[in-house]
Amino acid sequence: MVGLSRSESGQLVETVLDHVIKALDAGETVKISSFGTWMVREKAARAGRNPKTKEPAIISERRVVVFRPSQLLKKITNGEKITASDRED
Repeated sequence: MVGLSRSESGQLVETVLDHVIKALDAGETVKISSFGTWMVREKAARAGRNPKTKEPAIISERRVVVFRPSQLLKKITNGEKITASDRED
């Protein structure tokens, strides 16, 4: 517990997410230590197919958000033992 009320905690989370979104919109990389990194990648236009009609279609170029989890998050997710050196980032 950090001594914040439920509404203060919610506002804090919303503020952090707003900053993350603005940074990604500006093309910046966002890293949260021991958690992971978000980055924006440019994808080129390419040929694709409409899965419903099977007709060929062009998929336009676009920006996508990519998340890379940290090694610590990967270990935790896979149920591996976490050491003190794993927590140093």
